[in-house]
Amino acid sequence: MQISRQVILSFITFTLLSSVSFAASEKPRIAVMRFTNSTNAHWWRSGTGSELSDMLTNELASSKKFRLVERREIESVVSELKFGESGLVDPSTKSRLGKIKGAKYLVMATVSSFEEGSEKSGKGISFMGFGLDASSAKAYIAVDLKVVDVETSEVIETRTIEGKSESSSKGISGSIMGVGGRTKSEQKTPVGKAIRACVINIAEYLECTMVDKSEECLAQYAVSEKKRRDKTKSSISLDE
Repeated sequence: MQISRQVILSFITFTLLSSVSFAASEKPRIAVMRFTNSTNAHWWRSGTGSELSDMLTNELASSKKFRLVERREIESVVSELKFGESGLVDPSTKSRLGKIKGAKYLVMATVSSFEEGSEKSGKGISFMGFGLDASSAKAYIAVDLKVVDVETSEVIETRTIEGKSESSSKGISGSIMGVGGRTKSEQKTPVGKAIRACVINIAEYLECTMVDKSEECLAQYAVSEKKRRDKTKSSISLDE
């Protein structure tokens, strides 16, 4: 039985369209590089860059929208594969060399600004020898984000992500018959929480621009970016 030319053409067309659809729906294959620091932040130490890289990798992986390539552990992976080729491993269970997927995009980030106690406020009242006071302070962090296409070295995404953490304290002081005392309670948001919020914002931004690409989320980021730029420009004086 001969297959008609029309059937063959229809099959080829279906195959091509399916391939295009699959390629379009394939998750971006990315690797998160070690964070760098250009500030004098007291909490930054030798391993912080790798810790922040791991933190962002976990956030991106949890979204299920990316394929993450682990760069830091690649040497361990290669060692395991070479061990499999040593002849000491059951051939039916070993992995094969040459099957490691490379990253299509590299995510790079630099902590470009950090201020602790950037905003402070306090107030208090007193009555019949007793006083009530309250104060609060804010910390600020900014991370410059960059996404690079590995094949072309083209920077395809850039963004500055900002975050703040806030701490507050309340206290009561006073004296009766010459006996005085003071109580104080504090509610602090550690710098770590501000950093985590910043990392989550980076992950959500990448989800929007590299995967979802919806007009709604892109518009929201465009508005927030304009606000950030306007606020920064209004805080400095430029020569005309």
